[in-house]
Amino acid sequence: MPAPTPGCAVPRFSVIVPAYKVQAYLQEGLESVLSQSYPDLELIAVDDASPDACGSIIDEYAARDPRVTAVHLAHNLGLGPARNAGLARATGDYVLFLDGDDTLAPGALQAITDRLKATGSPDVLVYDYARVFWTGEVVRNRLSGRLSEEGPASFRLADRPALLGMLMVVWNKAYRREYVEREQLTFPPGLYEDTPWTYPALLAAESVAVLDRVCVHYRQRRTGSILTTTSRRHLDVFDQYERVFAQLAARPELERWRPAVHRRMAEHFCAVYADPRRLPRAARAEFFARASALLRRHRVPGRAGSPPLSLTRTDRLRHTLMRLGLRRAYRLGSAVRAAALAAGRAGSTLGRGLRESALRLHYRVQRLLPLRPELAVFSAYWHGGYACNPAAIEAKLRELAPRMRTAWICDPRHNATLPPGTTALRPGSAAYWSALARAGYLTSNVSFDRALVKRRGQVLLQTQHGTPLKRVGLDLQDRPAATPTADFANLLRGADQWDYLLSSNRHSTLVWERAVPASYTTLEYGYPRNDAFHRATQADVLALRERLGVPPGTTAVLYAPTHRDYRRSRPDHLDFERVLRDLGPRFTLLVRTHLTYADSPGTWEPHPRLLDVSGHPSVEELCLASDALVTDYSSLMFDYAALDRPIVIHADDWEAYEAARGTYFDLRSCPPGAIARTEDELVDIFATGHWQGSRSAQLRAAFRSRFCSYDDGHAAERVVRRVFLGQSAPVPAVIPLEERRPAPAASAPDLTPLTAGLWP
Repeated sequence: MPAPTPGCAVPRFSVIVPAYKVQAYLQEGLESVLSQSYPDLELIAVDDASPDACGSIIDEYAARDPRVTAVHLAHNLGLGPARNAGLARATGDYVLFLDGDDTLAPGALQAITDRLKATGSPDVLVYDYARVFWTGEVVRNRLSGRLSEEGPASFRLADRPALLGMLMVVWNKAYRREYVEREQLTFPPGLYEDTPWTYPALLAAESVAVLDRVCVHYRQRRTGSILTTTSRRHLDVFDQYERVFAQLAARPELERWRPAVHRRMAEHFCAVYADPRRLPRAARAEFFARASALLRRHRVPGRAGSPPLSLTRTDRLRHTLMRLGLRRAYRLGSAVRAAALAAGRAGSTLGRGLRESALRLHYRVQRLLPLRPELAVFSAYWHGGYACNPAAIEAKLRELAPRMRTAWICDPRHNATLPPGTTALRPGSAAYWSALARAGYLTSNVSFDRALVKRRGQVLLQTQHGTPLKRVGLDLQDRPAATPTADFANLLRGADQWDYLLSSNRHSTLVWERAVPASYTTLEYGYPRNDAFHRATQADVLALRERLGVPPGTTAVLYAPTHRDYRRSRPDHLDFERVLRDLGPRFTLLVRTHLTYADSPGTWEPHPRLLDVSGHPSVEELCLASDALVTDYSSLMFDYAALDRPIVIHADDWEAYEAARGTYFDLRSCPPGAIARTEDELVDIFATGHWQGSRSAQLRAAFRSRFCSYDDGHAAERVVRRVFLGQSAPVPAVIPLEERRPAPAASAPDLTPLTAGLWP
């Protein structure tokens, strides 16, 4: 490797990116490196004589950014030699490798350099990755638990041998360049070139550290991946392991690892042999014979003193049969194992079928028993936790009618959110079906179980969970992109069971009665979940901000976009780092992603004034803690307007959203505050103070008048008195808009009495 040029600063990282036939992905990969918040790097992009546009793409980036070094190979040499060509030009303190179709996660280099400093500049740092499928699905490495940062900051591999069981690839590690030079690590030609690099790199390292963070997005291409292409080149795996064992033989101090590497080699051979996409049929017998010979040649009798690596009984049997060359027995064992798995699935299916039949019978029997008018069952967000309108109604019911018993349907993982006074019901359990069959009252903000048969005397309250801006119900019949699996007949069957539908304003009433026509009674009482906005004091607001970690004295902006029907993956509409930089230290962002993207990891970079509140159980608390709301088309804007705090609309894709989902009115013509069509406009609205100016206040007042008619802090009481206590008139009467005093923001003068806390 070259020595740094005198007088030139040595970059912290050398990122080596080989490229061959990845023109569709290369730009994204290069951008993911160059756009890192930690800029102290050199990017060495190697064109492995790619026949597509990879070479010209690399040249374009090299012309634009002096940190990019373009390397062009005269002939296609393969991934290993291409990496070697990049390694020969590396001058950074640490070397990282990234395949041309993969990407670095935002903030990865900053996280890596922070961890390197915290662990004393180890020889090797192992970090995590996530598989990004062509469908848009993102799945983190299932062995990420082995990257726990508990314990010593750095260690020898013998102290954490489980790391040897992780994916043995080169691109999930950072290597100290001096260590690479000392060990003379290079890549061989052929497939599986990572193998003779990663084993020696880990085994010989004096110090290893781990970073429990996804730093690489490993693209799972639908077609074109080398490892899923049928070819005799997969037999290269034998030469690669011969190289590993030659390296072990040359280093007596590493001989103790021979049994562990032998087991990993056996597992690798079994995996290649089992994948029908890799080996041509004519090469399978040859592969098995060569695998058997290599396993016998390098087997170490006994395992005393070898680092422990977990193996199942099935694994040991497969390894033994392959080592002994018993191909027919191996194939028979594989067939038996596949049959056993199929039988297990069938047995499981049969068991589930018997259980479901028993539960259906149980439900039919329970429906013959008398109703329990003192029992009220609640649910929210498809068996989520204690939340939204049902939660506010349940709490008020226990206050006004203590004789009533309440139960909450929720997944067991949400049981901790339930208050002490209500019983948890696990969906699908016998107790669940008993409650549905015999409860006098059923309340939800979404649909109940399709198998529910509403009995005479039962009262079903549908609260909904937002004022509709986007189309709903039957109004989506001509929007297949928004509702690809909509069952409108079932929707109407469910609505036919509603006794009451809760509405927060006249607009909602008109929409629901047209979009979901049925014989229910509409209650224009406001949304109970918004009652908290009128009960909270400024002391409550300050306490919430402290719990959330909002820096004192800053303006907290809640950013809560909705989901996109025309996208499968979560859109990132804002460059949070840029927004916070431009707005300065006076602002803090609270980011709440839509529940549709709950399983999709965020892609933004860590920042002290960027708080991810997506998992916070109460959106009402987030509203109270914030000073302003930024949203796009989320129904949260209608609730937030009841707080009478500034709202800014960021409508950067209105036309696409309207075309895909459809809306009931053009939000741009009657917004609840300032409206931004670009990120620059959004920054300008806050930088100039327009977000809280007189024009924004006028727009908000008109919006509140139209959509906040009944949100006065007493909606839950009106619902309980009408539905559960049988009082016909709405009590208490609605407080006029001009007389309401919602909770003041943290920086506003407190005009409310310091009475009870936030929750009853």
